[in-house]
Amino acid sequence: MSASRSPRFGSTARQSLLSAAVAFLTACGSSAPDDGPRHAPEDASVGPALTPLPAPAQAISLLGDTLRPSVPAEREEKLVADLEAARAVYDANPRDADAIIWLGRRLGYLQEYRKAIEVFSRGIELHPDDARMYRHRGHRYISIREFDRALADFARAAALVEERPDEVEPDGQPNARGIPTSTLQSNIWYHYGLAQYLEGDFQGALASYGRYLAITTNPDQLVAISHWRYMALRRLGRDAEAATVLEPITADLDVIENTSYRDLLLMYKGEIPPDSLWSGQEDALASATVGYGVGNWYLYNGHVDEALAAFRQVLRTGQWASFGYIAAEADLARLGEAR
Repeated sequence: MSASRSPRFGSTARQSLLSAAVAFLTACGSSAPDDGPRHAPEDASVGPALTPLPAPAQAISLLGDTLRPSVPAEREEKLVADLEAARAVYDANPRDADAIIWLGRRLGYLQEYRKAIEVFSRGIELHPDDARMYRHRGHRYISIREFDRALADFARAAALVEERPDEVEPDGQPNARGIPTSTLQSNIWYHYGLAQYLEGDFQGALASYGRYLAITTNPDQLVAISHWRYMALRRLGRDAEAATVLEPITADLDVIENTSYRDLLLMYKGEIPPDSLWSGQEDALASATVGYGVGNWYLYNGHVDEALAAFRQVLRTGQWASFGYIAAEADLARLGEAR
């Protein structure tokens, strides 16, 4: 990943860090009521082509960095084998919706996001009423920092599943118990809210999180959505409401995979010190997730230097596709900060 000093987000003249943070938080807040998500225009087709990048680059970060695949060597062999198996199924029946989805998902796990988007776009041409195609393509638009396109896809996916029964979404990378913890609709609303959050639309994100919460069925879903709801409420200055989000969160929740979110929520409750939580993370992905939560906690509590240090540390994990990394990148870009 190469560095650049030209943030894609517009930056203002240099102020004190505290003044910049206050201005940022104020600008991102909205006084609009939580009357449902503000849908972007539907994208029922493939849409315009992505801006070309030299291979193997996948995206330009919000800070101007070129982002390339960086899959850990110990995982790559298994992921490549899974991709080859998915491609064989697809080649045997290239019009099958499930085969299309799994080929796209397997490409995504190898951080071949642009190829994954091409696959899901072909799937949309063949199956324009299949919400799964938009859900997965929208996710990968987030990965390459194309938030407007992601919002359009999630708006379309949400419209397609309206008043339909939910369905379990199978895991491409199963957890330790082999128990899927998410559903199609929860993933649509989770990622929809994430794209809104990343654009600074915390009010819109809360509406999407509310839709997610209404279909939550297990502790993993609860801690995931509670984490993002809490952060959005705090960024809007709605501290009393944020405190109520923490009430059902306890250390003995039977969380299978979202332990980082649970621990962050316990930190917000004052049960875990922020320094000990972050320093104890050995996994790079978990470190990016926790690092962003800790940095955000510092930011809305007025500790701006600590927040910026945390966000920069998240970028040093190299986990550029993780949601914590993208959120730290977005905050740094809006604050006019380069590493």
